[in-house]
Amino acid sequence: MEFVSPTHIQVDAFVSLTIGFIVLFVGIAITSRISILRKYNIPEPVTGGIIASVAALLLYLTTDLEIGFDLYIRDILLIYFFTTIGINARFTQLLAGGKPLILLLILTFAYLFLQDVVGVVIALAIGQPAGVGVLVGTASLAGGHGTAIAWAPTIAEQHGVGNSLEIGIAAATIGLVVASLIGGPLASYLLSRRNLESETNANLIIGVEYEKEDQTKVTHLNLMASILLIHVAMILGYILNEALLVAGLKLPLFVSCMFVAIGMTNTIPFLFKNVTWPAGSNALAIISDFSLGLFIAMSLMGMQLWGVADLAGPLFILLFVQVLIAILFILLVVFPVMGKNYFAAVLSAGFAGFSLGATPTAIANMSAVAKSHGPSPTAFIIVPLVGAFFVDVANSFLIQFFLAF
Repeated sequence: MEFVSPTHIQVDAFVSLTIGFIVLFVGIAITSRISILRKYNIPEPVTGGIIASVAALLLYLTTDLEIGFDLYIRDILLIYFFTTIGINARFTQLLAGGKPLILLLILTFAYLFLQDVVGVVIALAIGQPAGVGVLVGTASLAGGHGTAIAWAPTIAEQHGVGNSLEIGIAAATIGLVVASLIGGPLASYLLSRRNLESETNANLIIGVEYEKEDQTKVTHLNLMASILLIHVAMILGYILNEALLVAGLKLPLFVSCMFVAIGMTNTIPFLFKNVTWPAGSNALAIISDFSLGLFIAMSLMGMQLWGVADLAGPLFILLFVQVLIAILFILLVVFPVMGKNYFAAVLSAGFAGFSLGATPTAIANMSAVAKSHGPSPTAFIIVPLVGAFFVDVANSFLIQFFLAF
């Protein structure tokens, strides 16, 4: 730990990871004891992460002490997670998800366009520059912290929004929290309203169903073999990412690793019949659940909520309307169009995650639903493909369009 100033402590990467473990276990313990959290499918790392961030806020308000975390290892865990998703993605499942994938792509683009329209209209209605509406639209909500930080200087320069960086980070932070909290309850409402149940007996891709936890069989060998495979895919993904960068195509590293893992899982088992492949195994599901849970817990515990409080007023009006529109779009458009079935309900939880937060939030929401109500493999295949790749690509064009317009 480093004392940057008398009122600022910076926690190093190793200690931040250790605190992340504690936060995750606190979330698991509390969720297991409070039935309403499981009833409404609140992800365990969200419970622990929000408690940690609120505790840091109270510490700041009472002592003026700021705590910052080095989240380097958190970003590695994100690559771990998406690599496990790729290992589980068989072409047969991708083909089966063809029509739902196309529908979800169309709905996602329509929603992204709507999110920026709503942001600009409400911003102008309350006397704010149009750039603020784009910032509290896809730039920070669907785009997340990274996109908000990337576009803040442009919006500040072109639209005269001097505190655009602070607004973008605050909006992305609040969006992440809200996305973590509404996805599960929305799915719970849809499931109970229509009495829906899982349509498959397959194993979960992420984690293990609560009632089957005692039946999970994981050996040290298949656990270590899965970790080795993940590392190989990550190394090859890094090489691919560097090659694409030289060719002029910039992709997030986790996307390259996921694509490599998809390629490996659809070739190696067919070329080498005697190889035991971990796709669909409990060992891989536990690694996936662990890496995602720790990523979410560290992301939420690292939020500096005191920075959000300074930007109340117009920001909260914009965010309130955006959340309301997201809920209505999910209930009235996403769920009906995607089939009004169990798959559509799980997908709705995921849509809430990446429309207001980020793709890992979407997966965490769906995972919480699946642990309580059963698997939905197709949802876990198509949501990462849409959220991790399509949203970023479409978002860049939409933001430029609205800022120019």
